[in-house]
Amino acid sequence: MGEEEGLDEVIPTCFPDLCLGDIMSSGNDQQSEALSKPTFSEEQASALAESVFGLKVSKVQPLPSYDDQNFHVYVSKTKNGPTEYVLKISNTKASKNPDLIEVQNHIIMFLKAAGFPTSSVCRTEGDNTASLVSIDSGSEIKSYLVRLLTYLPGRPIAEIPISPQLLYEIGKLAAKLDKTLQKFHHPKLSSLHRKNFIWNLKNVALLEKYLYVLGQNRNREIVEHVIHLFKEEVTPKLSHFRECINHGDLNDHNILIESSKSASGNAEYQVSGILDFDDMSYGYYVFELAITIMYMMIESKNPIQVGGHVLAGFESITPLTAVEKGALFLLVCSRFCQSLVMAAYSCQLYPENKDYFMVTAKTGWKHLQQMFDMGQKAVEEIWFETAKSYESGISM
Repeated sequence: MGEEEGLDEVIPTCFPDLCLGDIMSSGNDQQSEALSKPTFSEEQASALAESVFGLKVSKVQPLPSYDDQNFHVYVSKTKNGPTEYVLKISNTKASKNPDLIEVQNHIIMFLKAAGFPTSSVCRTEGDNTASLVSIDSGSEIKSYLVRLLTYLPGRPIAEIPISPQLLYEIGKLAAKLDKTLQKFHHPKLSSLHRKNFIWNLKNVALLEKYLYVLGQNRNREIVEHVIHLFKEEVTPKLSHFRECINHGDLNDHNILIESSKSASGNAEYQVSGILDFDDMSYGYYVFELAITIMYMMIESKNPIQVGGHVLAGFESITPLTAVEKGALFLLVCSRFCQSLVMAAYSCQLYPENKDYFMVTAKTGWKHLQQMFDMGQKAVEEIWFETAKSYESGISM
């Protein structure tokens, strides 16, 4: 498997009804971002899976996605191979960076080889990990990177009440993942230095250009205050954080779990899958922890308690330095701001996907306000005391 491999390029002639060029751009940022999202039909996705990856498709279903397009692909039964896949079609903007997609694919393969429950990356008919598909819509040619992963069964942890023990395990998983990636090498690794990438925590100040979507209210005031504090208190400390590659999106829908019966007969849950490596970038260990804490808070009935259990798991692999600990509260608040502001912005871009975008927002604003009202000192006390209780073997 060569690391410096090229991309297949396929120019399908089987999509006469794909009329992307019929949509006129108004020239503003929102319109151009909306136009960059793929709009393939199920029939077209099926044709892609067959022509690019050589599958015999029996059924295709759309899957929710932010600004790309994903399809659940079912194939006719085979003797040994999998029967379910995920076809991922990157938006036109992301498709202009094939090096990044290639590195993501190799990271998924690297982590699977290291024992992490990731998908397998499928090879194209030309034996590559992705294919650049060009569509001639009449007025212009648009190109999309297409790749195929095996489908991971399991339930997202969003669907179950998360126990302290599972939170601990998820914190441990986040630290293990970042630590393992320190050993990953690839000639195009520099593509993970994604300047101005809106989902990298160091770029919280970039949210300022999207604040108009919130209107004038308390939510906006909180976000503006968090951005101000980030600039004043976190940015000067970045050089003191330990750098690593971040998954960057260990949310409650990207971690799958499976249950097994414990000795007492109760259901116990283990992580069975890690999804969605599209937000990977160079960041810091404490970024991964903050992002994971924030997303684990979303579904919890006791959100403020969550951080201590995740922190304990994380520190069982990678203990935080004092400067990293001091920034954790603001980093969690900052990730809430990123997620909530960009969800509101995406609702304007893609109103038809509003339910998907607002999953986090339903409880997210409430949690952010609660953290803000309690203040850093009170929240940290809960987190750090809970984490400390694991050292003595008595988790709170």
